[in-house]
Amino acid sequence: MNIIEWSTELRLALALALGFLVGLERESTKIEQGSVIFGGVRTYPIISLLGFGCAWLQRSGVGFMLPVGLSVVGVLAAIAYVTKTKAGHHGFTSEASALLTFVVGSVALLADVWIAMALAVVNTVLLSEKAELETYLDSFNKVEFLAVVKFILVTVIILPVLPNQDYTQFGLNPTRIWQIVILVSSIGFVGYFLSKRFGNKVSLWLSGVVGGIVSSTATTVALGRIAHKSPEHSGMALQASLLASSMMYVRILVLILVINPVYLPAMWWRLTFLFLVGVVLSFRIRSSGESEVAISPNLHNPFEIRPSIVFALAFVVLMVVTKLIEQRMGSTGLLLLSTVVGFTDITPYVLSLLHPSAAMARSVILALTVAMMSNTTAKSIYFASIVPEARRETFLRYGVWAALHIPLLVV
Repeated sequence: MNIIEWSTELRLALALALGFLVGLERESTKIEQGSVIFGGVRTYPIISLLGFGCAWLQRSGVGFMLPVGLSVVGVLAAIAYVTKTKAGHHGFTSEASALLTFVVGSVALLADVWIAMALAVVNTVLLSEKAELETYLDSFNKVEFLAVVKFILVTVIILPVLPNQDYTQFGLNPTRIWQIVILVSSIGFVGYFLSKRFGNKVSLWLSGVVGGIVSSTATTVALGRIAHKSPEHSGMALQASLLASSMMYVRILVLILVINPVYLPAMWWRLTFLFLVGVVLSFRIRSSGESEVAISPNLHNPFEIRPSIVFALAFVVLMVVTKLIEQRMGSTGLLLLSTVVGFTDITPYVLSLLHPSAAMARSVILALTVAMMSNTTAKSIYFASIVPEARRETFLRYGVWAALHIPLLVV
């Protein structure tokens, strides 16, 4: 049982995203090293889309399009390589990655999406190894790297042997549970990697954004501690906290899209609205005498095995508790539970709510909204208690944000 129904539209978006991933790496290398590189942030997504389009045409009966498309990309890569060699530059990695990106775009439509994702990620890592190895190792130590490797190994070994069926009256499916852990950890790792990679090169507000992808609650607490040590940066820390909290709505939107799109029509505009409110509320906090600061909140690696197991256990417990309360107390019980759970990391709870239950759809939507409102209120309390200097501003902005959840409960 897959947790995602990979439609043609989603596969197209995946092909574009994977091409952009490779292109972003090539573009950053081109800028940082000033070297001559085949393609960049626009070329590689186009190559991936070309592969996707050729695969679609082949599936529609035009069987020669894939080899023709690959041959065209190969010829362009060969021309670029010859031109680069004549100019005194050597290396074929960019050109080879262009060919592989075409294949990734094709595979995204024709085969299991995990194959396309694996090819693109490995391609990106190999491309960045030479140019970024020293910087990467400085920010991502061996222990953290081994944690990722162990997590992947455990996943490769465990996932195929987990029983793919529901157990107990609560519908606990071991394969589905671990797939969800992998999904959430992967989303968190994007923010964690960006924080590690750019943490010392970007301002505090951007650190808040990438930290919010991992955990907006943990990032808010970390930013509060930074502001406590450096009160002159409390305005920027609050701004970063608001932006990190805004990313919570984006993360939940992605989870709904992937786990159970049934709730998407009712939730996408709510989540988009609340995200935009958070962005607007973060404006004009920095004082005129406050300078930019490049500090990254200290976040844990989402691919460490122990936190992942804890997350899985929390998800299972909340799934059981949610269904019990739903059966015995109905909507009122769910709203009370949402209020309480909101003072922690709400991701496991959100996932426990996203089960297919048409009869409880309205209650689930209300519970999600209450949980987000409660979590927003909790973060204001956490930040204000750590940074007394910004207490009034914190309660004002977070209070307005929390209050704007209330009209969404009656819409």
